[in-house]
Amino acid sequence: MTTIIAIDPGKSGGIAVLHQNHVAAYPMPDTDGDLLELIKGISLEASRESAKVVCVLEQVGGFIGKAQPGAAMFRFGESYGFIKGLMMALTIKLELVRPQTWQKSFSLGTASACASKTEWKNKLKAEAQRRFPSLGVTLKTADALLILEWYQRNFPH
Repeated sequence: MTTIIAIDPGKSGGIAVLHQNHVAAYPMPDTDGDLLELIKGISLEASRESAKVVCVLEQVGGFIGKAQPGAAMFRFGESYGFIKGLMMALTIKLELVRPQTWQKSFSLGTASACASKTEWKNKLKAEAQRRFPSLGVTLKTADALLILEWYQRNFPH
């Protein structure tokens, strides 16, 4: 049995978890300490049941948008690095996936084909809602849920 943690990093991102055929989604915690506690709790629960844990993290670059100041890019990179380090410290297997890779698998087109970033994000949210109708999908959790779905389809456990 494998517990899968899918993470869309950043302040407006989220976390999706598959554990014992149950999916849960969380907005990104406000602090590194809160994120640590959440991931430690998931890992502890999995270890109690002898499940291995894998984290699928969206691989990001240094550019987060035209209108973003350098300080915002630095904070985003710092958060991304914290997540990678956290997984290493907790000995959780880490898989990285580029946004273009997981997004392409849903055949929704591309962000550049949409009139705005908001339109694209709403398209992704609608797809996550379609695939996870029992969850209260939000803009913060939609990408993480789709990353989880992508991983399950491509790396079945």
